[in-house]
Amino acid sequence: MDIASLLGIILGLGMLVFGIIDNAGITGVVNYLDPASAIITFGGAFAATLASYSLQDFLAGLKSFTLIFKSSAMNSSEMIKKIIDLSNVARKEGLLSLEEAAADMDEPFLKKGILLIVDGTDPELVRAILETELFSTEDRHKNLIGFWDTLGAMGPAWGMIGTLVGLVNMLNNMSDAGAIGPAMAVALITTLYGSLLANWICTPTSNKLKANNAAETMQKEVMIEGLLSIQAGENPRVIEEKLKSFLAPRDRVSSEPGGEE
Repeated sequence: MDIASLLGIILGLGMLVFGIIDNAGITGVVNYLDPASAIITFGGAFAATLASYSLQDFLAGLKSFTLIFKSSAMNSSEMIKKIIDLSNVARKEGLLSLEEAAADMDEPFLKKGILLIVDGTDPELVRAILETELFSTEDRHKNLIGFWDTLGAMGPAWGMIGTLVGLVNMLNNMSDAGAIGPAMAVALITTLYGSLLANWICTPTSNKLKANNAAETMQKEVMIEGLLSIQAGENPRVIEEKLKSFLAPRDRVSSEPGGEE
């Protein structure tokens, strides 16, 4: 589990509750709870987002919230080490020996590429097939990211709609001076709810999905370049140096210390 996302959401809620209690006391928390405002803001935001997507994409977008808590099973450095191991096997025993190694792999993208190489597929066709799958994956990820961007935009918008509804009700009862303050407070709660939906949930979720997509895309690009280099019969050390160029300088540790040339 990626503890950062869970910790960030919990801390965000904790800071909000602390600020409310510190300012208004424990009994003041009830002043920030208003069912009508919640229905207008959250209900309106989700309804508008539903209208922007198909039902299937809407449900998929909601389910994608759980993805921010999952950590990648393998980082790019580990992937490079695995590819270097494969290149050493192929250099010693030939490309056909990779078929046995592919049988034990959990990464379907890498396994697919290996089997294409073993089958003697033309390198340009291998690249085309793998890049097509990569682009398709990115498109699916962008659709999920767009869902949270849309919901994040709808939250403050519907919060403002709720505020306007509250202001209309307040202005229609200006004769009661004592009710103006509480009515104004209720009107502003919808804006608070909209801002919370956007900045506490939607924007962090979108940003995390973007980061996960970038990391997965880079890993698959590493796989493509590594597999094509193996197919071309390049030296494992050359392959290692080529693939390490994808990494940040601090992550460019030797994938195979004292590895074979």
